[in-house]
Amino acid sequence: MRIAIVGCGVIGNRRAKALGEHSLVACADASIERAQALAALHPNCAASQDWREAATRHDVDAVIVSTTNDVLVPAALAAVQAGKHVLVEKPGARNAAELQTLADAVAEAKVVAKIGFNLRFHPALVKARQIVDAGDLGPLMFLRARYGHGGRLGMDREWRGNPDLSGGGEMLDQGVHLIDLSRWFLGDFSDVQGHVATFFWDWAVEDNGFAMLRTRSGQVAWLHASCTEWKNLFSMEIYGRVGKIAIDGLGGSYGVERLAWHRMLPEMGPPQTSIWEYPGEDRSWHDEFAYFVDCIEKKQQPAGSIDDALAALRVVETIYDLTHPEPEHHILP
Repeated sequence: MRIAIVGCGVIGNRRAKALGEHSLVACADASIERAQALAALHPNCAASQDWREAATRHDVDAVIVSTTNDVLVPAALAAVQAGKHVLVEKPGARNAAELQTLADAVAEAKVVAKIGFNLRFHPALVKARQIVDAGDLGPLMFLRARYGHGGRLGMDREWRGNPDLSGGGEMLDQGVHLIDLSRWFLGDFSDVQGHVATFFWDWAVEDNGFAMLRTRSGQVAWLHASCTEWKNLFSMEIYGRVGKIAIDGLGGSYGVERLAWHRMLPEMGPPQTSIWEYPGEDRSWHDEFAYFVDCIEKKQQPAGSIDDALAALRVVETIYDLTHPEPEHHILP
């Protein structure tokens, strides 16, 4: 397949490294220097400042959109209307209304569209899903999860701190991963409670988000997303009636990825525990892209879809509304 990448920052470069046998033929970025630097790593790749040109080229089969949140939908929409398949970085849009316009265009164009929920492809989470699907935890009761990083000097002056560009703060940024994973394990949420707050960073969005989500059958997800974590953290615990899974780390600065499976014994007491560790390179980006290509070849819409992102964005918007009930204070329109 012939790929174009719109947005040549850290994530765009990471996506480019995960293309495998497929070729990068075009890349675009607001900074021509960034686009040229990425293009130089790929033979015969064209660099441009014009994302419209890259997204609609006749020699492009699929477009990866890894821009600031305000450009995600416009760039993806141009690609879809030109008949291209799209992989759009999370959260997919600044809000659900924006993303719905892309969903409508995808349905009309009959192309494949995926949102970049790469955490679904981390090996510990894949293993957890296998254990849950096999029924080895019994009926699921609840999960709790935390995801956070410590920020960096000047972060509050970057685009993520500007709601016109980002659409929101940490609940929208890392929080959508937690919401998506929670839906992946528990299903849709009928009751949403939560709160967002700005404790530390001097910006117009939240640096911490808290959520309590409940399904119609009463299962609960208890979530916290933070960019005042100081030491990067990923932790998810999934509780069933006969066991528990604990996942810690995502590799790199988050620590070695690890899954512990605690099986309840008939007599209860200390559980029987099995542990898997996954050191080494983070292959989730490669695996997600390979899955995206497979869905294109099979002409099927993927898991981690626009519908999944819409569901996550609606949860985020509900929490924003609960925190800022006055319309003039809404972070999201």
